[in-house]
Amino acid sequence: MKSHFPHRHLLGIEGLRREDVELLLDTAESFFDVSRRPVKKVPTLRGKTILNVFYENSTRTRTSFELAGKRLSADVVNMSMSTSSVAKGESLYDTVKTLEAMRPDVVVIRHASSGAPHFVARHVSHCVVNAGDGMHEHPTQALLDAFTIRRKKGTLEGLVVTICGDIAHSRVARSNMLLLKLFGAEVRLAAPPTLLPKGVEAYGVRVFDRLEPALEGADVVMALRVQNERLMGGAFFPSAKEYSKTFGLSDRSLRPAKPDAIVMHPGPMNRGIEIEPSVADGKRSVVLDQVEAGVAVRMAVLYLLSADEAEAP
Repeated sequence: MKSHFPHRHLLGIEGLRREDVELLLDTAESFFDVSRRPVKKVPTLRGKTILNVFYENSTRTRTSFELAGKRLSADVVNMSMSTSSVAKGESLYDTVKTLEAMRPDVVVIRHASSGAPHFVARHVSHCVVNAGDGMHEHPTQALLDAFTIRRKKGTLEGLVVTICGDIAHSRVARSNMLLLKLFGAEVRLAAPPTLLPKGVEAYGVRVFDRLEPALEGADVVMALRVQNERLMGGAFFPSAKEYSKTFGLSDRSLRPAKPDAIVMHPGPMNRGIEIEPSVADGKRSVVLDQVEAGVAVRMAVLYLLSADEAEAP
Protein backbone atom coordinates (compact mmCIF):
# COMPACT_ATOMS: atom_id res chain seq x y z
CA MET A 1 0.00 0.00 0.00
CA LYS A 2 0.96 3.64 -0.35
CA SER A 3 3.43 4.73 2.34
CA HIS A 4 2.57 7.82 4.37
CA PHE A 5 4.33 11.02 3.39
CA PRO A 6 3.71 13.43 6.27
CA HIS A 7 3.73 16.64 4.23
CA ARG A 8 0.91 18.33 2.35
CA HIS A 9 3.31 20.14 0.00
CA LEU A 10 6.89 19.84 -1.24
CA LEU A 11 8.26 23.35 -0.86
CA GLY A 12 11.90 22.57 -0.16
CA ILE A 13 14.38 20.12 1.29
CA GLU A 14 14.46 22.30 4.38
CA GLY A 15 11.96 20.81 6.80
CA LEU A 16 12.26 17.26 5.47
CA ARG A 17 13.65 14.48 7.61
CA ARG A 18 16.06 11.85 6.39
CA GLU A 19 13.26 9.25 6.41
CA ASP A 20 11.12 11.55 4.22
CA VAL A 21 13.89 11.73 1.64
CA GLU A 22 14.44 7.97 1.80
CA LEU A 23 10.72 7.38 1.19
CA LEU A 24 10.80 9.68 -1.84
CA LEU A 25 13.90 7.98 -3.26
CA ASP A 26 12.61 4.47 -2.60
CA THR A 27 9.29 5.32 -4.23
CA ALA A 28 11.14 6.74 -7.24
CA GLU A 29 12.94 3.40 -7.56
CA SER A 30 9.56 1.69 -7.89
CA PHE A 31 8.63 4.04 -10.74
CA PHE A 32 11.99 4.10 -12.53
CA ASP A 33 11.34 1.18 -14.86
CA VAL A 34 7.93 2.50 -15.95
CA SER A 35 9.64 4.84 -18.42
CA ARG A 36 11.52 1.89 -19.94
CA ARG A 37 8.44 -0.20 -20.63
CA PRO A 38 6.83 -0.45 -24.08
CA VAL A 39 3.68 1.07 -22.51
CA LYS A 40 4.92 3.89 -20.30
CA LYS A 41 1.87 4.33 -18.13
CA VAL A 42 0.34 3.21 -14.84
CA PRO A 43 -3.18 4.07 -13.62
CA THR A 44 -2.09 5.42 -10.24
CA LEU A 45 -3.34 9.03 -10.58
CA ARG A 46 -6.23 8.47 -12.96
CA GLY A 47 -8.80 11.20 -12.37
CA LYS A 48 -6.30 13.60 -10.78
CA THR A 49 -5.45 16.99 -12.31
CA ILE A 50 -1.99 18.55 -12.27
CA LEU A 51 -1.26 22.14 -13.32
CA ASN A 52 2.27 23.16 -14.30
CA VAL A 53 2.58 26.90 -13.70
CA PHE A 54 6.00 28.11 -14.81
CA TYR A 55 6.82 31.81 -14.56
CA GLU A 56 10.40 31.08 -15.68
CA ASN A 57 11.73 29.19 -18.68
CA SER A 58 12.39 25.50 -18.26
CA THR A 59 13.06 22.45 -20.41
CA ARG A 60 14.00 19.57 -18.10
CA THR A 61 11.86 20.35 -15.06
CA ARG A 62 8.68 21.29 -16.89
CA THR A 63 8.88 18.44 -19.39
CA SER A 64 9.66 15.83 -16.74
CA PHE A 65 6.77 16.99 -14.53
CA GLU A 66 4.47 16.75 -17.55
CA LEU A 67 5.73 13.27 -18.41
CA ALA A 68 5.56 12.22 -14.75
CA GLY A 69 1.91 13.22 -14.49
CA LYS A 70 0.93 11.62 -17.79
CA ARG A 71 2.75 8.38 -17.02
CA LEU A 72 0.73 8.25 -13.80
CA SER A 73 -2.43 8.70 -15.94
CA ALA A 74 -3.23 12.14 -14.50
CA ASP A 75 -4.67 14.99 -16.55
CA VAL A 76 -1.83 17.50 -16.99
CA VAL A 77 -2.24 21.14 -18.03
CA ASN A 78 0.78 23.31 -18.84
CA MET A 79 0.13 27.02 -18.41
CA SER A 80 1.98 29.49 -20.61
CA MET A 81 2.32 32.54 -18.40
CA SER A 82 3.33 34.78 -21.31
CA THR A 83 -0.14 34.27 -22.84
CA SER A 84 -2.09 34.19 -19.55
CA SER A 85 -3.68 37.05 -17.63
CA VAL A 86 -0.31 37.52 -15.90
CA ALA A 87 0.72 39.38 -19.05
CA LYS A 88 -2.16 41.77 -18.29
CA GLY A 89 -0.88 42.45 -14.79
CA GLU A 90 -2.77 39.84 -12.79
CA SER A 91 -1.19 39.25 -9.37
CA LEU A 92 0.16 35.91 -8.21
CA TYR A 93 -2.58 35.76 -5.57
CA ASP A 94 -5.38 36.29 -8.07
CA THR A 95 -3.84 33.80 -10.49
CA VAL A 96 -3.58 31.01 -7.92
CA LYS A 97 -7.05 31.67 -6.49
CA THR A 98 -8.43 31.50 -10.03
CA LEU A 99 -6.65 28.21 -10.60
CA GLU A 100 -7.87 26.87 -7.25
CA ALA A 101 -11.46 27.48 -8.35
CA MET A 102 -10.84 24.98 -11.15
CA ARG A 103 -10.21 22.26 -8.54
CA PRO A 104 -6.74 20.91 -9.42
CA ASP A 105 -5.16 18.31 -7.18
CA VAL A 106 -1.55 19.51 -7.54
CA VAL A 107 -0.03 22.77 -8.76
CA VAL A 108 3.64 22.67 -9.72
CA ILE A 109 5.05 26.18 -9.68
CA ARG A 110 8.31 27.81 -10.74
CA HIS A 111 8.72 31.48 -9.94
CA ALA A 112 11.50 34.06 -10.03
CA SER A 113 10.71 35.25 -6.49
CA SER A 114 12.07 33.29 -3.54
CA GLY A 115 9.21 32.10 -1.36
CA ALA A 116 6.52 32.27 -4.05
CA PRO A 117 5.51 28.58 -3.69
CA HIS A 118 5.26 29.06 0.09
CA PHE A 119 2.96 32.02 -0.47
CA VAL A 120 0.81 29.95 -2.81
CA ALA A 121 0.65 27.04 -0.34
CA ARG A 122 -0.69 29.35 2.38
CA HIS A 123 -3.61 30.45 0.21
CA VAL A 124 -4.84 27.28 -1.51
CA SER A 125 -6.31 23.94 -0.52
CA HIS A 126 -4.55 21.76 -3.10
CA CYS A 127 -1.00 20.38 -3.00
CA VAL A 128 1.86 22.64 -4.11
CA VAL A 129 5.23 21.53 -5.48
CA ASN A 130 8.14 23.95 -5.69
CA ALA A 131 9.80 23.58 -9.10
CA GLY A 132 12.33 26.30 -8.28
CA ASP A 133 11.85 29.65 -6.56
CA GLY A 134 14.29 32.46 -7.18
CA MET A 135 17.63 31.74 -5.52
CA HIS A 136 16.00 29.78 -2.70
CA GLU A 137 15.40 26.07 -3.42
CA HIS A 138 14.84 23.47 -6.12
CA PRO A 139 13.88 20.38 -4.10
CA THR A 140 13.10 17.95 -6.91
CA GLN A 141 16.47 18.67 -8.53
CA ALA A 142 18.25 17.75 -5.30
CA LEU A 143 16.13 14.61 -5.04
CA LEU A 144 16.94 13.48 -8.56
CA ASP A 145 20.61 14.24 -7.95
CA ALA A 146 20.52 12.12 -4.80
CA PHE A 147 18.68 9.38 -6.68
CA THR A 148 21.37 9.37 -9.37
CA ILE A 149 24.22 9.35 -6.85
CA ARG A 150 22.66 6.52 -4.87
CA ARG A 151 22.19 4.38 -7.99
CA LYS A 152 25.81 4.99 -9.08
CA LYS A 153 27.51 4.82 -5.68
CA GLY A 154 25.13 2.60 -3.73
CA THR A 155 24.80 5.10 -0.90
CA LEU A 156 24.82 8.77 0.02
CA GLU A 157 26.56 8.25 3.34
CA GLY A 158 30.21 9.15 3.73
CA LEU A 159 30.65 10.49 0.22
CA VAL A 160 32.71 13.55 -0.64
CA VAL A 161 30.63 15.78 -2.91
CA THR A 162 32.17 18.87 -4.50
CA ILE A 163 29.80 21.52 -5.89
CA CYS A 164 31.57 24.10 -8.00
CA GLY A 165 30.53 27.22 -9.82
CA ASP A 166 27.92 29.91 -9.28
CA ILE A 167 26.96 28.98 -5.71
CA ALA A 168 25.61 32.41 -4.81
CA HIS A 169 22.76 32.33 -7.32
CA SER A 170 22.06 28.60 -7.21
CA ARG A 171 18.89 27.18 -5.70
CA VAL A 172 20.22 23.77 -6.81
CA ALA A 173 23.27 24.17 -4.57
CA ARG A 174 21.18 25.14 -1.55
CA SER A 175 18.82 22.16 -1.88
CA ASN A 176 21.69 19.75 -2.46
CA MET A 177 23.58 21.02 0.56
CA LEU A 178 20.54 20.49 2.77
CA LEU A 179 19.83 17.01 1.43
CA LEU A 180 23.38 15.68 1.40
CA LYS A 181 24.02 16.84 4.96
CA LEU A 182 21.02 14.76 6.10
CA PHE A 183 23.01 11.70 5.04
CA GLY A 184 26.35 12.72 6.50
CA ALA A 185 28.06 13.45 3.21
CA GLU A 186 31.02 15.83 3.20
CA VAL A 187 29.96 18.75 1.02
CA ARG A 188 32.58 21.06 -0.46
CA LEU A 189 31.89 24.29 -2.31
CA ALA A 190 34.34 25.75 -4.81
CA ALA A 191 33.83 29.14 -6.44
CA PRO A 192 35.36 32.58 -6.86
CA PRO A 193 34.78 34.62 -3.68
CA THR A 194 32.31 36.80 -5.61
CA LEU A 195 30.13 33.75 -6.29
CA LEU A 196 30.08 32.43 -2.72
CA PRO A 197 27.17 33.57 -0.52
CA LYS A 198 28.03 35.09 2.83
CA GLY A 199 27.64 32.78 5.80
CA VAL A 200 27.39 29.62 3.70
CA GLU A 201 29.67 27.83 6.18
CA ALA A 202 26.66 27.70 8.51
CA TYR A 203 25.37 24.81 6.41
CA GLY A 204 28.25 22.68 7.67
CA VAL A 205 30.09 22.70 4.35
CA ARG A 206 33.73 23.30 3.47
CA VAL A 207 34.41 26.32 1.29
CA PHE A 208 37.27 26.68 -1.21
CA ASP A 209 38.25 29.56 -3.46
CA ARG A 210 40.33 27.21 -5.63
CA LEU A 211 39.05 24.20 -7.54
CA GLU A 212 41.91 21.69 -7.21
CA PRO A 213 41.94 21.28 -3.41
CA ALA A 214 38.15 21.05 -3.38
CA LEU A 215 38.32 18.13 -5.82
CA GLU A 216 40.92 16.15 -3.87
CA GLY A 217 39.45 12.69 -3.24
CA ALA A 218 35.95 13.67 -4.38
CA ASP A 219 33.41 10.91 -5.12
CA VAL A 220 30.97 13.24 -6.84
CA VAL A 221 31.63 16.49 -8.71
CA MET A 222 28.73 18.77 -9.55
CA ALA A 223 29.22 21.72 -11.87
CA LEU A 224 26.70 24.56 -11.70
CA ARG A 225 25.63 26.75 -14.57
CA VAL A 226 26.94 30.30 -14.67
CA GLN A 227 23.59 32.09 -14.42
CA ASN A 228 24.09 35.01 -16.73
CA GLU A 229 20.45 36.08 -16.35
CA ARG A 230 20.97 36.60 -12.59
CA LEU A 231 24.41 38.20 -12.78
CA MET A 232 22.94 41.31 -14.41
CA GLY A 233 26.21 42.50 -15.88
CA GLY A 234 28.11 42.55 -12.60
CA ALA A 235 31.85 41.93 -12.51
CA PHE A 236 31.67 38.58 -10.72
CA PHE A 237 34.71 37.25 -12.62
CA PRO A 238 37.06 38.79 -15.20
CA SER A 239 35.87 36.85 -18.26
CA ALA A 240 34.31 33.58 -19.38
CA LYS A 241 37.72 32.44 -20.54
CA GLU A 242 39.29 33.13 -17.14
CA TYR A 243 36.42 31.41 -15.34
CA SER A 244 36.78 28.35 -17.52
CA LYS A 245 40.50 28.22 -16.85
CA THR A 246 40.20 28.44 -13.05
CA PHE A 247 36.85 26.78 -12.24
CA GLY A 248 35.78 24.90 -15.36
CA LEU A 249 35.69 21.10 -15.27
CA SER A 250 38.11 19.52 -17.71
CA ASP A 251 39.92 16.20 -17.90
CA ARG A 252 42.94 17.96 -16.44
CA SER A 253 41.19 19.77 -13.59
CA LEU A 254 39.42 16.56 -12.54
CA ARG A 255 42.67 14.69 -11.85
CA PRO A 256 42.56 15.24 -8.06
CA ALA A 257 39.13 13.56 -7.84
CA LYS A 258 38.83 9.82 -7.34
CA PRO A 259 39.26 7.74 -10.52
CA ASP A 260 35.64 6.56 -10.27
CA ALA A 261 34.21 10.00 -9.45
CA ILE A 262 31.02 10.87 -11.29
CA VAL A 263 30.36 14.27 -12.85
CA MET A 264 26.96 15.95 -12.63
CA HIS A 265 25.32 19.08 -14.00
CA PRO A 266 21.72 20.24 -13.48
CA GLY A 267 21.58 21.78 -16.97
CA PRO A 268 21.42 23.65 -19.16
CA MET A 269 25.18 23.54 -19.66
CA ASN A 270 27.42 26.35 -20.85
CA ARG A 271 29.86 24.09 -22.67
CA GLY A 272 33.38 25.40 -22.62
CA ILE A 273 32.71 27.61 -19.59
CA GLU A 274 31.77 25.57 -16.51
CA ILE A 275 32.34 22.22 -18.22
CA GLU A 276 34.30 21.02 -21.23
CA PRO A 277 32.52 18.87 -23.85
CA SER A 278 34.99 16.02 -23.24
CA VAL A 279 33.78 15.88 -19.62
CA ALA A 280 30.09 16.51 -20.30
CA ASP A 281 30.03 13.65 -22.80
CA GLY A 282 32.71 11.51 -21.16
CA LYS A 283 32.53 8.24 -19.28
CA ARG A 284 32.34 9.96 -15.89
CA SER A 285 29.32 12.04 -16.85
CA VAL A 286 25.90 11.11 -15.45
CA VAL A 287 24.14 14.19 -16.85
CA LEU A 288 21.69 12.18 -18.93
CA ASP A 289 21.15 9.78 -16.02
CA GLN A 290 20.02 12.82 -14.03
CA VAL A 291 17.51 13.70 -16.73
CA GLU A 292 16.09 10.17 -16.75
CA ALA A 293 15.97 10.13 -12.95
CA GLY A 294 13.98 13.35 -12.98
CA VAL A 295 10.88 11.67 -14.40
CA ALA A 296 10.90 8.87 -11.80
CA VAL A 297 11.54 11.26 -8.90
CA ARG A 298 8.75 13.60 -9.98
CA MET A 299 6.41 10.64 -10.40
CA ALA A 300 7.21 9.74 -6.79
CA VAL A 301 6.54 13.29 -5.60
CA LEU A 302 3.18 13.53 -7.38
CA TYR A 303 2.21 10.07 -6.18
CA LEU A 304 3.07 10.60 -2.52
CA LEU A 305 1.37 13.99 -2.38
CA SER A 306 -1.85 13.21 -4.19
CA ALA A 307 -2.53 9.50 -4.72
CA ASP A 308 -5.28 7.70 -2.89
CA GLU A 309 -4.35 4.53 -1.07
CA ALA A 310 -3.03 2.41 -3.92
CA GLU A 311 -0.28 0.06 -4.92
CA ALA A 312 2.88 1.59 -6.35
CA PRO A 313 4.26 -0.38 -9.31
